[in-house]
Amino acid sequence: MAHNGLWKALTENSAQTSEQADDLQLRGRTYLVPFATVWDEIIQMIQARARWKLVRADEGTGLIRAEATTPVFRLVDDVRFKLKLDRNALTRVDMWSASRAGKGDLGKNRRRIARFYRELDRRLGVDR
Repeated sequence: MAHNGLWKALTENSAQTSEQADDLQLRGRTYLVPFATVWDEIIQMIQARARWKLVRADEGTGLIRAEATTPVFRLVDDVRFKLKLDRNALTRVDMWSASRAGKGDLGKNRRRIARFYRELDRRLGVDR
């Protein structure tokens, strides 16, 4: 099992959430919070990050695109969010993060997603 994790870290350079993800940190989030509130919080979080840049936000389609620059080598990574209302009218947020360079990210994109969700949960007052 440890070899599988090492192999992934050396060969995968992206991570994304889904409702069926084996990794609980990559399951995305569903909030009992209005869509507009979650949307605004995500936009504010992106704009508050020193090495992040908001590229595009289209509330009509629920898509947000951003770029995150790594601190050491100044490599640019792509980050995307998809927000929508699920069948119960709850706000669903999925996230994708990918490195533009290299074949393996050493788990950086997965950690970026986990950190972002932890902060979003905290800002929305959600306990997990």
